[in-house]
Amino acid sequence: MEVLHNLAFGFSHALTWQNLMFCAIGCTVGTLVGLLPGLGPLATISLLLPLTYSIPTTGALIMLAGIYYGAQYGDSVSAITMKIPHASSIVACIDGYAMTLKGQTGLALFTAGFSSFIGGTVAILVLSFFAPMLGEVAFLFGPADYVAMMLVGFVCVSFVTTGSLLNGLAMCMIGVLLGTIGTDVNSGMARFTLDMPFLTDGVGIVSIALGCFGIAEITKNLDSREERSPFNGKINLIPTWAEFKRIIPSALRGSVVGSLLGILPGGGPTIAQFAAYALDKKVSKYKHEIGTGCIEGVAGQAAADEAAARTSFIPLMSIGIPENAVMALMLAAFIIKGIQPGPNMIGAHPELFWGLVASMWIGNVFLLVLNVPLVRYWLSVFKIPYSVLFPSILFFCCIGTYSVNNNLEDVFITSAFGFMGYMFMRLELDAAPLMLGFILGPMLEENFRRAMLLSRGSFGTFVSRPISGTLLSMIGIFVVWQVVSFILQARRKGAIARAPMALEPQE
Repeated sequence: MEVLHNLAFGFSHALTWQNLMFCAIGCTVGTLVGLLPGLGPLATISLLLPLTYSIPTTGALIMLAGIYYGAQYGDSVSAITMKIPHASSIVACIDGYAMTLKGQTGLALFTAGFSSFIGGTVAILVLSFFAPMLGEVAFLFGPADYVAMMLVGFVCVSFVTTGSLLNGLAMCMIGVLLGTIGTDVNSGMARFTLDMPFLTDGVGIVSIALGCFGIAEITKNLDSREERSPFNGKINLIPTWAEFKRIIPSALRGSVVGSLLGILPGGGPTIAQFAAYALDKKVSKYKHEIGTGCIEGVAGQAAADEAAARTSFIPLMSIGIPENAVMALMLAAFIIKGIQPGPNMIGAHPELFWGLVASMWIGNVFLLVLNVPLVRYWLSVFKIPYSVLFPSILFFCCIGTYSVNNNLEDVFITSAFGFMGYMFMRLELDAAPLMLGFILGPMLEENFRRAMLLSRGSFGTFVSRPISGTLLSMIGIFVVWQVVSFILQARRKGAIARAPMALEPQE
């Protein structure tokens, strides 16, 4: 009852016309930002942060939060329609774009919007009831535990990849190697930069995502002699009841995964989407269809993405620790307004905390009302001739890449990864595991070094800690199960191949 009273108190602040306006502006700007390649919520919040000086405290934070979680949905639109992802919509390219090629773009976009609504709703419930308690969960994780969690992420490769497991692991290792390019955090030495100064800061995830997915897909379409026409003139927007029964369980699973991973520093939407996709490929009734343009492949990752975006506010507001770069900017916005996030914030500024939580409910409804009717307009992009469309996509890719660091070399790097991504497509190699390795590799290295320093070089720290020991045991069981399944499958295929030979008459 106390939580309901607090939510009613929060709605009394969030439902003022001024805060409603800021919430609507944040959700709209966030959606538009998500549509543009390269221009994510980080760059947008950075540009708008000085405006918070002239905006009331609650309204400013509501607007910045709306930009963040609004961009999570906008990301999926460009990924599904044109296979141009941001970091938080990489998995949406797998089944979402496959549905586009089947002429089911409207269904895919509606699924993403509806699942995002479910994910946001579940995450807000978690935020409302458990924020103070769950914020302390992050304190239980040490470097060794984060290493084990990253290794669990690598196990997801066997589920995320659409090709063979060996190819997926190889692509993942390529991503890990790409993540080591740049300046070593501990020693300050440049690694694998080939004496090129612009590589000292490493390779940006925007360059890899736009290159390996966006530019590579454009090159593939131009190389193909077939006419690209996924839009068939019919808009299948509202799912049938049978399709709703497939969407809801997947979205709920993704919501739980995203809500949990959003709490942990280093987790967030990017890792949550891979974990939710891996879970669907394991437990879904239609798991054999995932990867070929399946509705579950869109629903689960979209819900996890949106849920993690909201629960990432838990460690920020309850213990004062930002879990990613966007949350670090939100922390700066709090400090600009003279508010120190932490355990005392809820008691010292209840109108701000509960007003922000209530605004997320309102923003969730705004996003659903805003984006579902716009699906018909997103589909109109397929009415544009591809000879006109692809130069525009390339232009926005280059502008988005350049806008991250205002560096022309980033455009050249993106072009190089575009060629690399095209070669991967010709070799039938999936780029999604590469992105997973690139994201997790640096975090794995950093936490592994910390664990070794704290344990004075003892590997026993990984099995002596309860969390890391449990996760590593799960990984061991999974690896053994995978090996046994592979052997049994190989024997079964061998028996089937020998059966016709046994039936042949002897001479």
